[in-house]
Amino acid sequence: MDTWKYYGITHADHVVCNPTSSERLDECIALLELAPGATAWEAASGKGEFLIRLVERRGVRGTGIDISPYEIPVARERAASRVPDADLRFIEADAATLPVAPDSVDLAICLGASWIWGGYRGTLVELRRIARPGGLIVVGEPYWIHDPDPAYLASSGMTADLCSTIDGNLAIAREEGLTPLYLQPSRLEDWDRYQFLQLRAAERYAATHPDDPDVAELLARTRRENDEYLRWGRDTLGWGIYLFRRPD
Repeated sequence: MDTWKYYGITHADHVVCNPTSSERLDECIALLELAPGATAWEAASGKGEFLIRLVERRGVRGTGIDISPYEIPVARERAASRVPDADLRFIEADAATLPVAPDSVDLAICLGASWIWGGYRGTLVELRRIARPGGLIVVGEPYWIHDPDPAYLASSGMTADLCSTIDGNLAIAREEGLTPLYLQPSRLEDWDRYQFLQLRAAERYAATHPDDPDVAELLARTRRENDEYLRWGRDTLGWGIYLFRRPD
């Protein structure tokens, strides 16, 4: 089954395609000291919710990049409906392949897609490169709450080096020359909503598209991942939004 089709279906009901909430996203945006007209750039922008809210609340100019043909049309539709006159564009592309000038944006963002640059450290290196001196960086990244059960890793296909701990993530950021300003860990209810909305969307799609040849794989994968979450992930894997500043 096509990866982006899978995520397009399972995340159909998500306002934000990460284990957080609308309220917590607004809390994060409220902490960003950005003047009207500031520039924001986001890799893996999904449905565009973070950038659109930045435009609505901060008056920024923005660019969002996402590789999924299922998400970019949603982002453009939301932007046209809510901020039609904004200097905001969404581009369907792999963010790693689009050149961005160094020191060029006031805010660089990547929420939950550090695989684009080979992991968390590589993502920090790239976002630091494109953020101007004194600029801000927002990253969403998982972390281990405690060492994962080997059975969890075997079932999910993850590896122990998938991520670090909260302390480890902050240490890596300091090693890359960034100043940590804020951390917003996901709450259990955020994770539950994130996981079960996926299950609900997959079951609904299967019921309304019984002739789609991908339905069997869709249901098998979504149900398996939900079972893994309930058995192991719920108390093992965390996710947080980190706010950093690039020193002058």
